[in-house]
Order: sequence, then structure tokens, then C-alpha cells
Amino acid sequence: MNNWFKRNGIHFAIAAIFLVICFIYLTPAFQGKTLGQNDVTRAQSTQKEINDYKAKDTTILWTNQIYGGMPTYQIWAPYKANLASHVVDAVNRTFPAPVGTVLIFLLGTYFLFIVLKVNPWLAAAGAVAFTFSSYNIILLLAGHANQAFAIAFFGPILAGIILTLRGKHLLGFSVTALFLAMEIRANHVQMTYYLMLALLIMLGIELYHAIKNKTLNAFIKSAGYIVAALILAVAVNASMLWSTADYGNESIRGKSNLTRQATEPANGLPRDYAYDWSQGVAECLTFLVPNAYGGNSQGSIDPESHVIKTLAATGADPNQVVGISARYLPLYWGNKQFTEGPFYFGAVICLLFVWGLMIVKNRIKWWLLGAVVLTMLLSFGKNWPYVSDLFFNYFPLYNKFRAVESILAVAGFCFPILAVLAVNEAIVNEDKESLFKKLKIALYITGGLALIIAVVPSVLLSFNVSEQTAGVISQIAQQFKIDGQAVTNALRADRESLAQADAVRSLIFIGIAFGLGWAFLKKKISPTILSIGILALVLVDLWAIDKRYLNTDSFTPKQDNQAPQPREVDQFIMKDKDPDFRVFDATTYLPGDGVTPFFYKSLGGYSAARLKRWQELFDNQLTKAINQDVLDMMNVKYIISADPKTQNLGMQVNQTACGHAWFVKSIKYADNADQEMQAISSFSPKDEAIVDKQYKSVIDEKALGAGVGDGKIELTSYSPDHMVYQSGSTSNQVAVFSEVYYNKGWKMYIDGVEKPYFRADYLLRAAQIPVGNHKIEFIFHPASYYTGENISLAGSILLVLALGGAAYTENKKKAPAAKPAGKKA
Repeated sequence: MNNWFKRNGIHFAIAAIFLVICFIYLTPAFQGKTLGQNDVTRAQSTQKEINDYKAKDTTILWTNQIYGGMPTYQIWAPYKANLASHVVDAVNRTFPAPVGTVLIFLLGTYFLFIVLKVNPWLAAAGAVAFTFSSYNIILLLAGHANQAFAIAFFGPILAGIILTLRGKHLLGFSVTALFLAMEIRANHVQMTYYLMLALLIMLGIELYHAIKNKTLNAFIKSAGYIVAALILAVAVNASMLWSTADYGNESIRGKSNLTRQATEPANGLPRDYAYDWSQGVAECLTFLVPNAYGGNSQGSIDPESHVIKTLAATGADPNQVVGISARYLPLYWGNKQFTEGPFYFGAVICLLFVWGLMIVKNRIKWWLLGAVVLTMLLSFGKNWPYVSDLFFNYFPLYNKFRAVESILAVAGFCFPILAVLAVNEAIVNEDKESLFKKLKIALYITGGLALIIAVVPSVLLSFNVSEQTAGVISQIAQQFKIDGQAVTNALRADRESLAQADAVRSLIFIGIAFGLGWAFLKKKISPTILSIGILALVLVDLWAIDKRYLNTDSFTPKQDNQAPQPREVDQFIMKDKDPDFRVFDATTYLPGDGVTPFFYKSLGGYSAARLKRWQELFDNQLTKAINQDVLDMMNVKYIISADPKTQNLGMQVNQTACGHAWFVKSIKYADNADQEMQAISSFSPKDEAIVDKQYKSVIDEKALGAGVGDGKIELTSYSPDHMVYQSGSTSNQVAVFSEVYYNKGWKMYIDGVEKPYFRADYLLRAAQIPVGNHKIEFIFHPASYYTGENISLAGSILLVLALGGAAYTENKKKAPAAKPAGKKA
């Protein structure tokens, strides 16, 4: 045991350094503070009903808090049979957010570099470079915790695959399966998909070399273990993946129900929506110079900035000037709607990456280059759509994802790998003179770009003022009675100054890194000093940039990071103790309403995985004009509006709301979704039900009595996934329920016997109810979750056994052989 600690002492020391780095950078998290994240706040509103039931030790898989109702799979679900869930819980209990995620970034990537056989200090440098790449830190700031968590497992997944390809089949299989299971459990399919794209390139290159070197059998065997690891990881996550697959077909990423006047494509996301956040082609200069495109979308607030001086010269209130500049005159000048910050990989890393392209002999170089080129081309989206459109139109599942710039997370992973391999090559390669010549070429390329931006930035950058910003400048010019062109020139000057300052900064780091390389290649410093120097330089470089975004001010005391305070109208509505009514807030954009669900069930909400039918209903019935009939059928009991003159909020009770359930007098059949949507544009939801003709077989119209529409049906017990009604009628009736139709798990029981139900009014549930008094129950019990949990349990057990077997095998290999007994000399 002592020998084991001695052999691995350096790894423990580096792990301790990682913990110290986390403690210093994220000190407020250890003090009980939390990140005041926009998306986290909106997520809390989405989870309101879920958390209310969790507080009662009850798990729900359906929530009515948003969009009239939807499964909780993409919001929160326990997945208790999944081993990965318990690992995640252990991390969250041990470390405050986001410390656990940062540590996984560091340790997982460090493990990758150790597998790549670089020295521990250099491995630590690579781990720091990837972890503190600005995009990863900005994700934590923005509250995209799942996305960051998924990216954190890129390193150990690649490590497992490399081990497998080297012939360490059981160990590689176990490591790959474990971290793939964790990756999938992070539940950010987009990041996992992008990683898989990159890994396919790698395996393609490995296949080519296997054929070339006549080692195809060995490759096929290794590939079999990798596929087996993938299957096991999928099995571990069976309940989550199955549920997500079921729901994905019904969500806005699924097939469109409408064929005429559809606002969504036939399948996947709308192209413009998917390409909303596309990376500018020249914007990739931010890999090297972080503020080449102005940084984040916040405006100029430096009192010494040109814009502030120009506006202040009018004698305006300084506070007003700063406020206007910060809000309306952004320093960022790219064409994204807004951005929290750039993709900055580090000036040092960029220098070493270019060097690596010239000196690294390992074929992994070609995979890294291929992955970088592909991800950059795909990130351009609408700005250079030729490659993106091919993938969007023809590559499976690619059109399910938006914000295509996020694929650069893969490029941000590849850059430090090749950079570290370049330094490692310099350490082991004896031809120092040739290495130095190529280092100078890398200096000329990266340093030259930085120098151009520092001296004559207009050669590479335009600092364009968008039409929207130009319009704002025109209004500001009128308000302050100054020349608008002066404000425009001042804004451009600020943007140019920022780019120049960061270019000089990058030049300094490139120069120091070059100096370290020169000192080593000239045998003036040892490999250890070189590695530690690279580690320190990378940490200082990225730390300073990251602090522009995630810093002490980003954290707030927990009590300050709670739900928003209810408005006067909210306080009035919250007095209503009805367990299941909805509120329509006409003052907000329904698909992005992250506030109203804090207080009560909303017709809107905040989720990128809302139901396709809800989105189609919204687009066709609640955008150009508000369809009162739709509000009625959705049981919208209260409507919030604002006075057009004073903007004061008001509230009215919707007297025509249909209630929880009601009997209709007639049924009108529609041939398809288009007719159904047209029919609900003007109808009487209390009197008639619009039903797709596919459900005719479920309805026995001959059994409907003369008193159709008479009788009574009311909600007697409410739980989001178990609704109980009591009916009473003198004839068979058709009831419509103001609950969202979703046939992947909802079952209806009448007096304990399962009965069929159908969809009505485009979005709601309906059923034929027999004469007399009956107990009607809707219970959400999806097989995808419950059967999936059994599969997850079996997969988790197999994974634990595989890990145990791998650990035993590796330990046995390393155990020293027993010395043969013999006589003393």
C-alpha cells in the first residue's frame, strides 16, 4: 500500500492543486453563495410543481405548471436505478455548485493526458487549458449546468476509447462505459451528439490505418469492445433515453402535425431558429484574441471610454450616460442576438496548437485537425451555410439542435490536446533544431495575427455597427442633440481599443510561451520546468479572461437568489385554492415565460422541449390575435394584461373558462390536423368537441343518449400524474378534460377498469363516459420510465461488475511477482 501511494503521489499532489484552484477561483461557492444565473432562475419556475411534490417525498413525472402540461423528463426525473444518478448526487452533496463540475473537468481531462503518456505537470497544464476555456466557464455563469457537465466527460471518454484501441480491452471497456454513462446522464443530447461526431472521425482514421497496416482484426476486436461499452452505457440510462425518445417525437423537435400554413418544419427545428446563434467566420479570431469582437453584449461602462466621453460632453448626467451606453450600445459587434462572451482557447494554446500541426507525429493529430475543421465549419451556421445545410438537411438528428456555435466546445477540447502533444513531442524528440524552426513558424502565424490586430485591426476586423444599434444611436443623438456619427465613431473606437488591448495581451503571452520553448530547446531548462512553466502561463492567461465573466460579483447569497416577489395581481390570484386552473399573462412572451409559473399554473412557461402541439396552438391561435375559445378550453381562469397607456398591470376573471372537465353536446370530425386547427379557430368549446377522424373507432355515437351535454363531471382529487373525476349523467356522454393529451403513458380508468380515451380540440383529452355515476381516473404510468428503470438497474449492476473486474485485473498485473525461496549466500 505504501508503494502504491508513493507511485501515485504526484497525482494526489496535482489533484490537491486542482482543489486549491477551485477554492481560490470559486471561493464564494464555499461560502454558501450561489451563481445568480438567469437560466437557473427560470428553471426554478419550470420545476415549481416538481419541487413542491419532492418536498412531500413524492416524485411526479408530469407537471401542469407550464404549457398546460408536459412530462418532466427534460426538466427533472429521479432515475434512481441509474448508477450515474447516484454518482451525480454524490458529487453534488460533496461539493457546492459549480465546484463539482469544475473538478470533473480538471480530473477527467488530466486522466486523458496521463493515458496519452505525457508527464503529470504537462497533463495538468492540458487539464487547466480545457477546463478554463472561456466557453466552459461562461456556461457555468449562464446556468447551463447540464451542458457544462456533459462537456466535462469528453476527456475520460476519449481516454477509455484510447485504452481500448491499445488492446487494454477490459479496462478500456469499463472506463468508456462508465464515463459514457455519465455523459448520457448529464442529459444534454446536443453535446453528446457533437462528441460522437468527432469520435466517428477518429474511428474512421483508426480504421484506415488498421487496413493500411494489416491490423484489421485487432481493430475490429477493439471496436467491438467500444460498441459494447456504448450499449452498456445506453442500458444504464435506458429509462432516461427511452422516455426522452418517446417525448422527443412529440416535442418541438419532432415531426410537424400541420401541413398547411405550418410555422414549424416537417421534422426538426426551423432552420432560422436552429441557426440563431451562429459563429461568425472571422469571429474565430477570438480563439486567439478574446475581445476581437468586443467580448460580451454589455455596452461600454468604462468612464474613460470614447462613448462615455462623447455623451458626457453634452453635460448629461454621468449615471444616465453610463446606463444608456451599457444597455443600448454593445461592445460586441458580431451578428449573434447576444452573447455572454467569446470562445477563447488561450494565446499560449493557439501557439502550441499550430506548432503541434507541424511536429506531432501521432496520427491522433489528423483526427484533432479534422474535428476542429468540421466543428468550425458547422458552427458558422447561417454565416457560411454550405456545410451546415448539408448536415441540417441530411445528417440524422442534426436538425434537432439549435445554437450551432456550441459545437465549438469540441474544438475547445481538441486545441489543448494537440497543444500538449506538441510540448510532449518537443520533450521526447532529439531533433531540437528542427523543432525550433517550426516553433518560429508558429510564432510568426499566431504572433503575426495578434500583431496585425494590435497595430492595424481594420485589416482583419470591420467593427460594424448593426442596423439595430444604428437606430439606437439615432435616438440617442436626438435626445442629447449631438451628431449621431460622432457616437458611431466613438463606439467603433471603443471596440477597436478593446481588440487592440487584447491583441497586445495575447502577443505578450505568445512571446513568453515562445521564450519557454526556446529555453527548453536550447537546453537551458528541464522538461519539468518547461511543463510547470506552461501550466502556470496557461492558468494565468485563461484565469484573467474568465474573471471578466465569472467572478466574485457573479455570486449572490442564497436568500437573494430566490424566486421573484409576486406582483399585486399575483397575490390576488394566489388566493384561489382551486388546484388546477391556468393563468394567461398577455404581458409576456408565452414560450419564454420564466416568471409566471413561480406562482401558479401558466399557459406559458420556459422550456426548449415543449410539446409540438402546444407550440402549433400558440403560433396559430395566440399570436396575431388571442383566441378566447382556446383560453376557455384550456381552463384559463385569469388573464393578466397591461394598460396600453400607463403599463399598469390589471387582471380579469375569465367568466367563460370551461373548467376542469365538461360534457359536450356534439362532436365535429376533422380529416387531419389542419382541419382541426381551422375548426378551433372559431367554435364553442363547451358545446362541441373537434375530433380527428382517426378516433372514430373509439367513440360509439349510437350509444350517446338524447341528453347529450347534460349531467355533471368534476375534479375531486388532484395530483399532476393522477387526476380523479366524478361523473353523473342520465345517458352516455362525451367528456372533454382541460388537460393536455399525451398517449405515451397516460391511462384512463373508469371505476378501476382501463378504458380508451382520445384527443379533442387539437390538444386536450376526451373520453366517452357511460350513463350513471362513475369514478374516472387519469394516471400517468409510462412504460418508458418504469420498464426502463428495470433495464437501467440491470445495466448498472453489469457496469459495477465490469469496473470491479477491470480493477482486479489491473491490480493483479501490477502486483510484484513472489521471489523464489532460496538459501542465503
